[in-house]
Amino acid sequence: MIRLFDYWRSTASYRVRIALGLAGLEWESLPVDLVEGAQRADEHLERNPQGLVPVLEIDGLRLTQSLSILEYLDETRGLGLLPEDAGARARVRGLAQAIAMEIHAVCNLRVAKHAVARSNGGITMESWMQTFIGPGLAAVEEMLDGGDTCLAQDLTMADVCLIPQLYNAYRWGVPLDDLPKIRRVEAALSDHPAFAAAHPDRVAH
Repeated sequence: MIRLFDYWRSTASYRVRIALGLAGLEWESLPVDLVEGAQRADEHLERNPQGLVPVLEIDGLRLTQSLSILEYLDETRGLGLLPEDAGARARVRGLAQAIAMEIHAVCNLRVAKHAVARSNGGITMESWMQTFIGPGLAAVEEMLDGGDTCLAQDLTMADVCLIPQLYNAYRWGVPLDDLPKIRRVEAALSDHPAFAAAHPDRVAH
């Protein structure tokens, strides 16, 4: 049995849920409540010493870090999330990392909470998220090709990263009106079965 330790609002977990759906796999979801601090419990730290989600148990392995998990699923289940051409593959990875390592990393819950707590009231969760998500997505907008997916017409790892980040943008009131290419990708993929099933509103918590 494939087991996914995740949190319903975690964009990193959301990415993995999409990929599992694209692979047509069945898995057991085991929630780790980040708000309650379950990620810091000894039993979870044994799974992932970083105290993060997701953790995927599959094929006798225990995998962490969402981009690494996406590449594993791509390589072992033939998802086609990374193009064969080296240049195109680098572009996909660049976009995925722009979202997962630039926008998401600084907007991680523990980072944002730390900033708010140390600001003596000068920073709110909303202002912190808007400061980094808005400009980050504006840069991503300039990197897209302008079609129904991030790059050309093939679904890639970049799309799997973008859609969860948009959920976070809406959550924190980040406007997307001036991002037509991003909104086109969102409209094209919102009803895709794997993306729809992975949406936080569809996940038990």
